[in-house]
Amino acid sequence: MTTDRFICIHGHFYQPPRENPWLEAVETQDSARPYHDWNERITEECYGPNAAARILDNNQFLAQIMNNYARISFNFGPTLLSWMKNHAPKVYQAILEADALSRKRYGGHGSAMAQVYNHIIMPLANRRDKITQVRWAIADFQHRFNRAPEGMWLAETAVDLETLQILASHGIKFTILSPMQASRIRRIGQNVWSDVRGGRIDPSRAYLCRLPSGDSISLFFYDGPISHAVAFEGLLNDGHAFAQRLLTGFAPGREGAQLVHIATDGESYGHHHKFGEMALSRALADLEANPRVTLTNYGQFLELFPPQYEVEIFEATSWSCAHGVGRWSYDCGCNSGAHPGWNQSWRTPLRGAMNWLRDEAARLYEREAQKYVLNVWEARDSYIDVILDRRRESIERFIKKHQSHTLDAAERIRLFQLFEMQRYCQLMFTSCGWFFDDISGLETIQNMLYAARAIQLARKIASVDFEPQYMARLEAAKSNLPQFLNGAYIYERFVRPSVVELDLVAANYALLMLLEGAKPSGKFYAFEVHSPERCMRKLGERVALVGQLHVHSTTTLEEMDFMFAAMKHSEDEIEARIAPLDSQTFKAFREKIDTGACDRQLGSGLSSFSDIFPEPVYTLKSLFRDEQRRIVYRLLETPVATATETMSRLYDENASLMRFLAAHNVPLPKVLQTMTQFVLTSKLVQALRDDNHSVDDLRATYEEAREWQFELDSEELDHALRNALDRAAQKLEEEPNDVAHLERLIAIAEIVFSLPFHTNIWRAQTTFYRVVQANYKIFFMRTKANDEEAKEWVEACTRAAKILRVCLPQVA
Repeated sequence: MTTDRFICIHGHFYQPPRENPWLEAVETQDSARPYHDWNERITEECYGPNAAARILDNNQFLAQIMNNYARISFNFGPTLLSWMKNHAPKVYQAILEADALSRKRYGGHGSAMAQVYNHIIMPLANRRDKITQVRWAIADFQHRFNRAPEGMWLAETAVDLETLQILASHGIKFTILSPMQASRIRRIGQNVWSDVRGGRIDPSRAYLCRLPSGDSISLFFYDGPISHAVAFEGLLNDGHAFAQRLLTGFAPGREGAQLVHIATDGESYGHHHKFGEMALSRALADLEANPRVTLTNYGQFLELFPPQYEVEIFEATSWSCAHGVGRWSYDCGCNSGAHPGWNQSWRTPLRGAMNWLRDEAARLYEREAQKYVLNVWEARDSYIDVILDRRRESIERFIKKHQSHTLDAAERIRLFQLFEMQRYCQLMFTSCGWFFDDISGLETIQNMLYAARAIQLARKIASVDFEPQYMARLEAAKSNLPQFLNGAYIYERFVRPSVVELDLVAANYALLMLLEGAKPSGKFYAFEVHSPERCMRKLGERVALVGQLHVHSTTTLEEMDFMFAAMKHSEDEIEARIAPLDSQTFKAFREKIDTGACDRQLGSGLSSFSDIFPEPVYTLKSLFRDEQRRIVYRLLETPVATATETMSRLYDENASLMRFLAAHNVPLPKVLQTMTQFVLTSKLVQALRDDNHSVDDLRATYEEAREWQFELDSEELDHALRNALDRAAQKLEEEPNDVAHLERLIAIAEIVFSLPFHTNIWRAQTTFYRVVQANYKIFFMRTKANDEEAKEWVEACTRAAKILRVCLPQVA
């Protein structure tokens, strides 16, 4: 390291928690189509590509793959990483590996930073919650990265001195703030302060912030103009320009070592800006090749160049609100700008409702938890160990550590209900609930769902109902949309119907056993379900299933035994009834079912057994969203197939006439255009989904579609193309010797590049790059010995590389 000019790029990678608080799973989000949910979509557009970012040569061919995370500074939201571990494990692992690589690159300092646990606005939280957020964040970070964090990202960079004090007291060395949050600075040891208000602070050094307790913490203030250019001015359109703009951040008149550093939402690199990850990797490559600068991270720079200046900050400020932290507490005027004329006066009563619920739940928690644990707040802070690992042995360790006496089963359930209530009292303050323009937004409703879960648990714990007073406070939060009235109406319409009890879990599983033959025992979302006894009875077209179900919650440890009866009257008419298990009643009922004594009653439906199974009746509408969609789509398979077959037949019968009309420049009637577009898109999508479809047939299907020059359904076709290309590349990586896999990859790629819309091929392209790097030289050397199979492989690989625009290794 011979330079005194350093560059650091920080990415704040975060998505709000989207899990259903009862199921502990993200359900289908239609707005993210064609993906299952927004986490999945943004992983495909941003988080994944940054783990294998493409660097192109001068001919725009892929020449190098870079794990961007290993060279930048970054933080990931803990709740996002929790989702990613289960749903995108390769990307998750690449992020962990990047931190390990950065420690080797940057003098033992990892580039990963922690983040306050679920992105709450810290200055608006009470001290107890601030401590929990920091402790949960540190524990989560250590669990994943196997080291203590040096830095911690504050949600929205929202800061006050109490927050900084808590960070410092927990061993956090630094955080990153906006230059607008600095008030004044002075050289350490001197008395005279310099005013740096309005973003005039020199961002090229670290600053010491002295705290009232006598502790201190280092602060970095990012370069505002360059960060803004990345996020909002299109700087990521060109990676070379990005690198050059970073170099302009150095000033010849500054003393000592300089650090040019920027901070933006990490989603800028690929989600907000398509191919932003490629601009980032290109810029990083350019900077690494530049002998005048050195890439670094904050931990390394802080070790090399400790603060020479101290700073005082503006408290209760943030990077995304010109009014401090008003965006999360009142109608300050900050909003998306998409709805002129709207107001955000709903923020104040929403914040008030959440604060009231937090305080009431805290009093309940403190009163009840002291019956079971030695220290109620230390136990809450340690509960992150259970959140991270819900295996039985982890739960046992936790209980033994904190219990005030040996807890029986009922006490354990009550204790874990208390902890979960407190967990959701944290999640309901996630900042996104206040950030956007109206209280009816998905993010705000998500926070209300967390509140509803806390309210439900309080009701279970102590038979206390916080809901009426909570809703009364929400009533003052007026929506800008007349149809949604206010927060209370939104809660009533969208939140309360989402509440899940164990009987609904049992009903769902009973229906799935009836409709799909679900296993009698298994993990079902956040529950373990077991059916020790069941029997099926067929009555013509009708099918009845009766049995017992044991449902166990893996979060609160609640469990209950049920008896059930489920019936399928027709493909789309199903019902189930559930009741707490009464062994004698069930035994008698089961005997009647087995002997056929109930056949006549079953013939008229389950209402005949209302004395055993009272209301409610569970139907297709009662299924959880993903199960409901799956069942509905299965029900639609036959009518959709019939309609497709009918239109295909009409297309075949009229194809020659339509070709005649086209040849004579006679416009096709709209109905025939629509039919042809649908049929050809369907044929091509089906061909792409079927990996056994021959390459020749695939090409023929595409040529037929292209003949009509109609605009095909780009969304459906794009998704099918990307998946087919990814599968073909993956198959090639698994069996690189098989030329047939190369030919299929070529055929699909030819279609991709001939269509008028763009398909993101980063995954297939990077997979093919790895195959080429691992195998091309080997096969090429075999051609020297006149190996015909090797010659065929090299020829096909060369064609694939040309189409996919991937550089081949240099060979002698």
